[in-house]
Amino acid sequence: MEPPPRSAQNTASMADAAAEFLSLIALKELEWCLFAETLAVVAVGAPPRHKAEGQWWMAAQWAPYHREGEPVQSCILVQTRFQGKQDGVPASSTLKAYVTWQLETLEQEEQECLELRPHPTEKTTHIVSHEHGMTVTKTLQEGEAEPQCHSFSYRRAELRARLLEGASLLLLRVLARRQTVPPDLVFPAINSEGNLCTSRYRALGIQRQAVGSAETEVFVIQRALHASTGAPTLWHSSFLPNGRLAQLVQIGSPVLMLLQDESVLSKSGRFEPQLPFPKEPLDWEEDKELYSYFLDRKDELQLSHAAYLQQHPEVRALLSDFLQALLLQQPHDTISFAAEFFAHQRPIGTPFASTGAASPLPNSPAGHPPANSK
Repeated sequence: MEPPPRSAQNTASMADAAAEFLSLIALKELEWCLFAETLAVVAVGAPPRHKAEGQWWMAAQWAPYHREGEPVQSCILVQTRFQGKQDGVPASSTLKAYVTWQLETLEQEEQECLELRPHPTEKTTHIVSHEHGMTVTKTLQEGEAEPQCHSFSYRRAELRARLLEGASLLLLRVLARRQTVPPDLVFPAINSEGNLCTSRYRALGIQRQAVGSAETEVFVIQRALHASTGAPTLWHSSFLPNGRLAQLVQIGSPVLMLLQDESVLSKSGRFEPQLPFPKEPLDWEEDKELYSYFLDRKDELQLSHAAYLQQHPEVRALLSDFLQALLLQQPHDTISFAAEFFAHQRPIGTPFASTGAASPLPNSPAGHPPANSK
């Protein structure tokens, strides 16, 4: 039986202990947790090779985060996508979270869709951090009706060491790679409804689990979300030694996420990389979700590139010098010219033809470029 959540009097000490634990997570540990993985969605109790009813995907990677009026900062982008059925109804959900390497959430959005006919339902919870605290905006769209929106905020003092869903998924990977969970590991948290709660982690030990027709050892972690009322929500996550999931199940759910393909297990028992997306023929430009992801990724790359050039103005000076030299010399073999130019060491920003500047080509007096190649 799960212990009840801590009393309000212990909230501060719980936050202190949680903050201390997070401060001891090394950046290298998180970098080992940046990968993509895909699991099949199957019915609970189905045979290991049972045909999948859907798919669950998760990826974590470095990405730039930009807010208007603020400098771009590098953080971890955590994304998940679920497609399957809920009580026989087609359902999907997505999560997108920007998390610092200290596991502080800058922004997160969760979306759930139920294809109920004739009135599909879409629920979105958007959470954004700011200097005063954090604002939660919940939107419910039912069929063609006007969307219902509701917003509320938390003060900065209420958010110390508080984990959101994206950060919690990263923490689970860290714990899985360590193959250990400290006793009574509890964090203040915010659940998918945007409500304050606590998140408790407990190791269930090493177990044997089927992966397709094969069998392997997994490290099982229980995560329990305790809200102020009602029973806790429990998840059991089974991990391979390198932090990749072999099974994920919410207790009481009719489906579970399962690794089915044993071919990804090498002879050493280690997990081989999977493609971040399944190999399915599709026109991604016609797929709204993939096209939206493409646009988001395009914007992220543009912001990242702009930020890098802003932080390294010498890049523009270097390229300008090279183009000036190239146009002055007009060589036939531009590749060899470029190789010799960039191999030649000189201060960035010194014009190629300036007095005292050495030429990247042999047999040329300083300050006097040779005649054009014929």
